[in-house]
Amino acid sequence: MYCVAVTYVIQAGHEDSAIEFFKKLTSGTRTEAGNIMYVAHRSTTEPRQFFLYEQYVDEAAFQSHRLTPHFIEYATNGLFKLIESRVPAFYQTLQD
Repeated sequence: MYCVAVTYVIQAGHEDSAIEFFKKLTSGTRTEAGNIMYVAHRSTTEPRQFFLYEQYVDEAAFQSHRLTPHFIEYATNGLFKLIESRVPAFYQTLQD
């Protein structure tokens, strides 16, 4: 399994717009065949900080996700324009 964890800080005053983009990304991404989990979170202490946790069957499924119309509309052309900072981390599930 391929996992992605991303911490975002959104520009001040754009938090509500970010929430809407995360909601739309979540509903679209969860319909993708290769997606296992897609959950957005908001910090309880830093209202401009968000955390996104994603799981895909493999890295190819994640790369396909980045080419979907909903990703392009709501992430590339939406959320990414509101970001002050973005720190992604990529993980591979340990196998027994």
